[in-house]
Amino acid sequence: MSRFSIQCPPLEGLRVLQRHKISDQRGFLSRIFCADELQAAGWHQPIAQINHTCTLQRGTIRGLHFQHPPHAELKLVSCVRGSVFDVAVDLRAGSPTYLQWHGEVLSADNQTALLIPAGFAHGFQTLEDGCELLYCHSHVYHPESEGGLNAMDSTLAIAWPLGAGERSARDTGLPSVAPTFQGILL
Repeated sequence: MSRFSIQCPPLEGLRVLQRHKISDQRGFLSRIFCADELQAAGWHQPIAQINHTCTLQRGTIRGLHFQHPPHAELKLVSCVRGSVFDVAVDLRAGSPTYLQWHGEVLSADNQTALLIPAGFAHGFQTLEDGCELLYCHSHVYHPESEGGLNAMDSTLAIAWPLGAGERSARDTGLPSVAPTFQGILL
């Protein structure tokens, strides 16, 4: 029995995963990751790192973050407490959906996850207080390969559901898409 349903939104390579819970009177079991099943969704590498974030305040925006090659990474993002509006932006050079974004509500209740391919930037906005996310990464964080774009960039025009919320100084200082930016070559 498959523990995931896989949907393909309009951005090539991006996948929306619906986890299927097994429930009884004690509670439930939900599989976060399965290498065999997620191969069909495009995950073909081992997990190199798993991160857990907690964001305290509703409306907070984190991101948009990515890593440059050779440390570009696949990410599997799951919300395990609360709910977020999760966004992936296609930054792949030559992609037909270059600079387009896709957003999904991920929540502990809806058991939805986003599988984000290499060459995409990622960010999210919390829809309630006290949200926690788990990230599975295909590469270890490499500070020298870190990249980011300003989540409020008018070129991207992301429709954050709660408008401009709390952001870190680091994220506020991220650049907008420069006219000279050619995308990420993978």
